[in-house]
Amino acid sequence: MIEDDLLRDDTGFDRVLSFTVPARHVRGRMVRLGPVLETVLSAHDYPKVVKHVLAEALVLTALMGSLLKDENAQLTFQAQAEGGAVDLLVCDYRNGELRGYLRHDPEMVGALEEDCSLETMFGKGFLAITFDLATSGERYQGIVPLEGASLAHACESYFAQSEQLPTLIRIAVRSNGPRCVAGGMLVQHFPDGEEGRERLHVKEDHPDWEHVAILSGTVQAAELVDPVLTLEELAWRLFHEESEVRVEPLLPLSRGCRCTVEHYRSILSKFPEDQLEDMRDDDGHIPVDCAFCSKVLRVPA
Repeated sequence: MIEDDLLRDDTGFDRVLSFTVPARHVRGRMVRLGPVLETVLSAHDYPKVVKHVLAEALVLTALMGSLLKDENAQLTFQAQAEGGAVDLLVCDYRNGELRGYLRHDPEMVGALEEDCSLETMFGKGFLAITFDLATSGERYQGIVPLEGASLAHACESYFAQSEQLPTLIRIAVRSNGPRCVAGGMLVQHFPDGEEGRERLHVKEDHPDWEHVAILSGTVQAAELVDPVLTLEELAWRLFHEESEVRVEPLLPLSRGCRCTVEHYRSILSKFPEDQLEDMRDDDGHIPVDCAFCSKVLRVPA
């Protein structure tokens, strides 16, 4: 497969596939990002190494966000750190819409190797994963240290520590000039849901999970970003020896940002008048800079 052809073919991207292997008590998600990823990355002039970190974070956000069943629920993926080239990374997912932003030190990034460790990139910090449920208004948050070889490893630690849920995550990112594609897979051993019984997901050494983890671990980076290989075909390639693999219709992904005048007016309406007065320009508008899409909106307030 020629890399340039891969990057020009957009038809196999910006989708999420949900699947389960019922006999093994396993659920999974597969994601492949292309044009949506490039749109998010184009908001700022990110160096290549920074693009790859943000791309990985957006894939992880899509994988975990697509686990939400509550309409209008939101997943927020946020890393904060000090002492490294990146001090802030924020992505969120809601109803198939993705957005993300990364703040970095250009001088420190310029001195980094392309394949650098998580500690080199971020220094010391933490990863916070927040689930906001729209129907109940409940919020769940887990916080883990930014440790491991990658953001994917930090997320595996989050599921192990915060939810006691065995999880395997694989991410691949490929770029060529301004073009960038990324893909990922998340596989989990989930509870049987019956009260009074030992929950399956607390058993890291359960034979079903060990079996599926071995199969899932054979996925190749090239497979995760190959638009010719559909996500359904990839799931079948990995698990075709199982008695049943169930897949749901592909969920489309889009780039979503809530930077509208109406949205910011609703936020500014909560500020006292004296603070609003300090923010207004000579024309009576308040300029608001959206870091996600690099737009400046002038909000009448």
